[in-house]
Amino acid sequence: MIHRAGLIRTVAFAFAALAATPSAASVTDFESFLDGTELTDQIPGMTIANASILSAGISLNELEFPPRSGSNVVSDNGGPISIVFDQPQSLVAGYLTYVSPLTLSAFDGLGNLLGEASSGFGSNLELSGDAGSTPNELIQLAFAVGIRSVTIRGDAAGGSFALDDLTVTPVPEPSALLLAGSGLVGLILAGRSSGSARES
Repeated sequence: MIHRAGLIRTVAFAFAALAATPSAASVTDFESFLDGTELTDQIPGMTIANASILSAGISLNELEFPPRSGSNVVSDNGGPISIVFDQPQSLVAGYLTYVSPLTLSAFDGLGNLLGEASSGFGSNLELSGDAGSTPNELIQLAFAVGIRSVTIRGDAAGGSFALDDLTVTPVPEPSALLLAGSGLVGLILAGRSSGSARES
């Protein structure tokens, strides 16, 4: 038999664990696209601008811009890459190899700047990058309020970086937490009713 205090502690612990459980991250490695593909709305959940697929052995100089995984990367084509998400994301990250300094900027649903992250070097190319640098530098931003869009800026003319393994983590759906919470409240009430019946 569970006492009321024990039941309340159990319910509170379960609800806290549910609230702290992060949403699953998804990784886009761009391997399903052909060399030269201009990305727009082909990836579910996001709209991309100024981005083209480069493939090792075709249009990508993989000696300087080695992919982190597979053979495809995305490069800035004609300006900064912009990505708009259908749903808010708590984290946006990518592995970047660049020939000029980069800035990753995150915005909320109203277009307000949430924050920025910059590359650690001026260039991190495999053969000719800055001393101490390595290709595929992880650059990321995380905001619990939800990121609705990002821009990745290198050289204003484009052609300055390669992005691989774009990783996003959605903001948890509040409906899931509310549903779990209502179930736990039901358990508390059931425990109280049971206790009252025993007392009478």
